[in-house]
Amino acid sequence: MANTLATFMEVDSTKDNYHGLYSEDPIQCLEALINIKNLVIGSNRMKGSIIESSVVPRLIQLIQMCNKQNSANLAKEAVLTIASLAKGTEEHVKVLIDSGVVAILLENTRSSDAAFVEACLRALRTILKSPETPVNMIFDRNDMKDDPLYQIIPHLLSLAASHRSFVNKECIANIMAASCQTNEQQNILNNYGSISLIASLLVNNVLKVQMAALHWLAQICYQNETVSAFVVNEYCDGKSMSDLLVSMMSQQKTHEMQLIAAKCMTCIYRSGALNSDDKRIIYKTLPTLVRMCKKDKETSIRAMGAETLAYLTEIDTNLQQTASICDHLIPTLADLLKYQSNCISLLGYSDAFNNQPITAATVRKLEQEVITTQDMKQAAFKAFASLGANDEDIRKRIIETDFLMDHIVSGLSDPNIKTRLSALRCLHSLSRSVQQLRTTFQDHAVWVPLRNLLHNASDEILSVASSTLCNLLLEFSPSKQHFLDRGAVELLCDLTRRDEAALRLNGVWALMNMAFQADQNCKSQILNALGTDQIFRLLSDPDVNTLMKTLGLLRNLLSNKPHIDHIMSLHGKQVMQAVILILEGDHQSDVKEQALCILANIADGDTAKEFIMSNEDMLKKLTSYMMHSNVKLQIAATFCISNLIWSEEEGANHRQDRLKEMGVHKLLQQLLTTNDTTLFDRVKTALQQFNN
Repeated sequence: MANTLATFMEVDSTKDNYHGLYSEDPIQCLEALINIKNLVIGSNRMKGSIIESSVVPRLIQLIQMCNKQNSANLAKEAVLTIASLAKGTEEHVKVLIDSGVVAILLENTRSSDAAFVEACLRALRTILKSPETPVNMIFDRNDMKDDPLYQIIPHLLSLAASHRSFVNKECIANIMAASCQTNEQQNILNNYGSISLIASLLVNNVLKVQMAALHWLAQICYQNETVSAFVVNEYCDGKSMSDLLVSMMSQQKTHEMQLIAAKCMTCIYRSGALNSDDKRIIYKTLPTLVRMCKKDKETSIRAMGAETLAYLTEIDTNLQQTASICDHLIPTLADLLKYQSNCISLLGYSDAFNNQPITAATVRKLEQEVITTQDMKQAAFKAFASLGANDEDIRKRIIETDFLMDHIVSGLSDPNIKTRLSALRCLHSLSRSVQQLRTTFQDHAVWVPLRNLLHNASDEILSVASSTLCNLLLEFSPSKQHFLDRGAVELLCDLTRRDEAALRLNGVWALMNMAFQADQNCKSQILNALGTDQIFRLLSDPDVNTLMKTLGLLRNLLSNKPHIDHIMSLHGKQVMQAVILILEGDHQSDVKEQALCILANIADGDTAKEFIMSNEDMLKKLTSYMMHSNVKLQIAATFCISNLIWSEEEGANHRQDRLKEMGVHKLLQQLLTTNDTTLFDRVKTALQQFNN
């Protein structure tokens, strides 16, 4: 009660001084400013009270008076107050941004008052940490000659290069790091000579300046091959930037410097400016990141180390294999999942501290520990996902780590959406293991949380979950039946109707896997839920992968003689139209090969083959594909002919006579001269049927 009363008294006292901000007397106004500035330091509650009192517009007004006589101190204190308010919550920062303060601060970095410029840069650095900040303003208005912010980027870069103030250098580097969020922004900064400036900041002896420069370098190189190539070719003091980064990974440097330097090298490599077999990547960057995951490092370092390691190893099998055997990495990452912070549920703070009052600083510290714990889990899951992406032996070692699957299953139900997504990505990577699908996945009933994720999920989670489902629905997976019994067919058919290409692809892919060697009931479920109209739409999909998986689905549905005859009796006309659509369309040979394979399956049916034999145009197409320049199409067409004329089946003589009249027998004899062994065997088998 006493603390609450004290707070109210503080607020009331502040209100008494608000009128001083609007005083004509600069001394009275300055006194009010200093009182407010001191009051909001370290207190989000007081920051909120000040902002709600609508004093921000007055602060901006005072900043704009910086060039007036006797107003320099007022402007500086107003900026410092803004900087303090910007250290509050995201809501507080948003109010500041909406007030237009970013443009005002940028404009005033041109002031001749060095202390005032430094204050403006400090405030900008703090505000730009917020994702709400419109960094586009710096770029969109940079080339407008009639705008007061004209050429703001070269102005700031020149200020960082020439000014003696280390604070200015550090602030501008952090401002630029926050500002290059797209390839276009990265390229603009690069065109203004950012890389040479970063190089000069890296050899600066002030740690904060070096760290800010490293963060800027990582951001400007991220997924940008052009900028990364500039970095690789840049030299400073006779040393390449790449070698300079390697030296900053020395164990004599701070852990944070080692980590960010390794992150820079990772971004440069992933952008394509360095190869994965570069010694600086294999022997320095990779071991540094592994070392950053160790128990003796701070939790935030471990989390970022694991996340950066995940990015480094994501696409290269050799790096994955090297990392997996590097300094006990797998158990080290598993330890990140076991980490429990010292934080206690916010609801239980008073009990945890023996009913003693909890300060705002303590609450923020505990909240940060909760965030760090989540970051560590997410980073570990991402690292495991990258390590297990391609190698079965690595996946086996990961899965056999104590309690790892328990952590993954638990992570799939975590209240934090980022943790759920990273656990899901890990599960997706591990689900590529045939052996684990049959054993570990079955033992841990992973389909239960996965099924829950598929309902009312974001597009990103739905994309990864459906990709995982594609693997769990493979014929040999015990999980397949669990999904079949619980409405999976309808859900997957709905995915094929989505606007997002990735979701359509996953929906069709999963249905294709589900249909492989399925019973007639399952196939009927798929056809009834999907509908032939939707199949036609998917066969016209602009994404060739979706088209191929749709043809694969049809091919799997039309397998097993009784199933072929049953499906064709119900949908034969539509299926034949679909095949003709592909064969007559402007498609790649791989696509047309799939269509011919579907025809070969139809030709294997007892009654279904009449859909081909009764179609004169289709028979002519088959003969033309027998003589095609692409040998795969020749093989598929010949296989279809062989199924049509199979001598042991009823009506074979009639079909053979019909095809002889069309010259098929002669075409087969001509094909005996082929050099392709597979085609030769197909031709030989077909001719044997004629002889029989």
